[in-house]
Amino acid sequence: METERRAKLKIENLTLRFGGVLALFDVSLDVRENEILAVIGPNGAGKTALLNCINGFYKPQEGKIFYEGRKITRVRPDKLAKLGIARTFQNIELYTGLSTQDNIMAARHGLMRQSFLSGALYFGRARREEIEHRRTVEEIIDFLEMAPMRKKIVGVLPYGIQKRIELGRALALEPKVLLLDEPMAGMNLEEKEDIVRFILDMFEGQGATYPDTPVLRDGIRSIILVEHDMGVVMDIADRIVVLDFGRKIAEGTPAEIRTNPDVIKAYLGREK
Repeated sequence: METERRAKLKIENLTLRFGGVLALFDVSLDVRENEILAVIGPNGAGKTALLNCINGFYKPQEGKIFYEGRKITRVRPDKLAKLGIARTFQNIELYTGLSTQDNIMAARHGLMRQSFLSGALYFGRARREEIEHRRTVEEIIDFLEMAPMRKKIVGVLPYGIQKRIELGRALALEPKVLLLDEPMAGMNLEEKEDIVRFILDMFEGQGATYPDTPVLRDGIRSIILVEHDMGVVMDIADRIVVLDFGRKIAEGTPAEIRTNPDVIKAYLGREK
């Protein structure tokens, strides 16, 4: 019998309203250690709203969110990033005038211990820290197979590469919980296959390949994936939560969700 995995992130009775619009209603779920949890549902079901609540962009009117037992319902996004929660966005959020390297390096700034003043007073210590951060950035670029693009301006790069850079920025925060909001949206089959491979590799960890970069060496062992490609979801998710009109209508393994009549009616439909 499989041992119950400990909840890394726990959501209790979450309700979110925008005026008279109910985006989420009484949603409860948990994200466990050593699992990929997929959140699916029709457009407007509340999937992105849920992620925005988890990482502090939205403040729900009701309900609670706990991370490793600590209540984080109204904690700011920058504080949550330092605690170990990072995300990608459905619409790419990059500095289009900067290089690939500089975009990923910018994400590391929140982890730097040396302030501007201390860096001025103790140049050697600040310099050593910057070198360590740059080494981590280079390993992330290598992991995502973007070495030829490291110095290129992001705004002129193909869409699929920009989505990789977005993923690299999230990795640079060394998260313990990673929120992926449609990381394969708008991609062709080959690009999707690459992103799936990266997700699985960073979930499992790369061990001795990147011994000095913990996020790559050890992996990110709790991932929430919002995705419309049901082939991908059914292949890589350990559990699936289904939302419809802001309400959770089902939760279970891919096999259970595939045959759930409520999910078939609301979202999956029947095969012809």
